[in-house]
Amino acid sequence: MTLSLPEDASTHGHRIDELLASSHRFDAVLIAVALGWLVLAVWRFHQAKQAASDGGTRRSRAWVLGLALGAFAVVDGSLLLGSEGYLRDVLWNFHVPAEDPRTVRIEINAHQWSWEARYAGADGRFGTPDDVVTWNDLRVPVGAPVWVQLVSTDVVHGFSLPHFRVKLDAIPGRVNQTWFQAAREGAWEAACYQHCGTSHYRMRGVLTAMSPESYATWLREAGKQATQAYDAEDLAAHWGWEWKAP
Repeated sequence: MTLSLPEDASTHGHRIDELLASSHRFDAVLIAVALGWLVLAVWRFHQAKQAASDGGTRRSRAWVLGLALGAFAVVDGSLLLGSEGYLRDVLWNFHVPAEDPRTVRIEINAHQWSWEARYAGADGRFGTPDDVVTWNDLRVPVGAPVWVQLVSTDVVHGFSLPHFRVKLDAIPGRVNQTWFQAAREGAWEAACYQHCGTSHYRMRGVLTAMSPESYATWLREAGKQATQAYDAEDLAAHWGWEWKAP
């Protein structure tokens, strides 16, 4: 058991962690100031006679308002700028995966209660016989951008990779997307963070980050097996959509 965040296995996750750490530091300072002021007031005025509240003077009210607005501007302004920078540079910056030739594209179909993932095979196109389809088993190469497009077939699910600081809603009839990048090899949980039914607790998968060579070997062999097992009449297996960049 630990109170710390899950280990960061991504290239950009440290920026989220820095925002959280900044928020906690601001919280600690504000708590210290509030408690210090309370202790000082109790110590200084504990023998004073009770007096009726008059709402303070105009000057005192201006001081209180000024301090409150100043604290709001510093704390919330800093967090707003940091968040906006992360959104601009990482989360909404799809130029990175779109322009990187190493990018891995994955279509994920959320079900009650599993994650179904589709990879384009050797031809680089979705909806062909060599597509690789996995259940609750995501595999990505280390160091390459991973571009995920996500839908749901039934209810709202929440695609979560805590160790990559990724959270994305899976909504019926809508394709949502995000991207991330694994910093090192390993295996981590892929979970659902939205209560999606009686077996919500079972909706767990594993994301495995592999060396680029191991990933290429796995995808090549899995594509060959998919081609051999392809059944044009199995309509349920032919879900997917035309990949569209934002």
